[in-house]
Amino acid sequence: MATLSGMTNALTELIAEKGVLLADGATGTNLFAMGLEAGEAPELWNESQPEKIIKLHQDFVDAGSDIILTNSFGGTRQRLKLHNAQERVFELNKRAAEIARQVVDASDRRIIVAGSVGPTGELLVPLGAMTYDVAVAAFVEQIEGLKAGGADIAWIETMSAPDEVRAAAQAAISCGMPYTFTCSFDTAGKTMMGLDPKNIHLLSDGLDEAPTAFGANCGVGASDILSSLLDMSSATPNEVIIVKGNCGIPEFRGSEIFYSGTPPLMAEYTRLAIDAGATIIGGCCGTSCDHLRAMRSAIDTHSKAARPSVDDIVEKIGPMRNKTAAAGDAQPRRERRSRRQL
Repeated sequence: MATLSGMTNALTELIAEKGVLLADGATGTNLFAMGLEAGEAPELWNESQPEKIIKLHQDFVDAGSDIILTNSFGGTRQRLKLHNAQERVFELNKRAAEIARQVVDASDRRIIVAGSVGPTGELLVPLGAMTYDVAVAAFVEQIEGLKAGGADIAWIETMSAPDEVRAAAQAAISCGMPYTFTCSFDTAGKTMMGLDPKNIHLLSDGLDEAPTAFGANCGVGASDILSSLLDMSSATPNEVIIVKGNCGIPEFRGSEIFYSGTPPLMAEYTRLAIDAGATIIGGCCGTSCDHLRAMRSAIDTHSKAARPSVDDIVEKIGPMRNKTAAAGDAQPRRERRSRRQL
């Protein structure tokens, strides 16, 4: 059992009970299938089409998820301003958490409502105009709404800039919320802002509360995120680590993005993630409920084996992509400016 950071909360209690947890899958992929248009804010569906958000969460629960993320990834005022909804931050985030809470409370098992907190889309000084204090205030506004709606934990995700991670973590602490954070190591094995996975645990140094867990999400493929996991678990072998990887390798076919991961591949990714030291395993872009069911079965039936090497990972689930990313080839990435979890 991994050592749990921070104070006891609903997530640490569920980890203590079950060991390895299954997080949910892709939000955007499923909402697009339900009719979400490109450029439309999913957060507005919390009010205009709540029945579809309820179905999304229920499908994840039925597939065996232990953690579901609220439909609030772009819920800061900076992101909502793109849709003239910057004055509705609290209510939209509160509604996102309430919808997830409704689904979870109707279940016959314990499930965590994780309040999704994505990047603001702005650059912090000195690279951009947003100050650290403004970033903290933006995340406080969002997390207050998530907390009021019943979220169990602030789930900070898809981050690239260390200062933005710290700002979101500080906001969660200020709101009295436990928190986790994940970064996207999608640029030659590091985040877009140069953070190495082996150093991710340092981001919370000096903060009043440690994260409950930290790790990686999104990226450029399942093999790459498992390589990042090896780096993280080598640096911090006793911490609770999250991996929420894309469903295989993303590829453009015309104007559409497709993901190569089959349910058996994502089951293999799950087994490798357990062996490499992950405690919370989920799917990001492209991950459907069919994938999640295979991942659930993998968690329930796998006995932890020897720690894999990168060569083991490549042999079992395919080649790494970060070498081509380093060479400058265009790679499909998560929709940082529009949406999370295709």
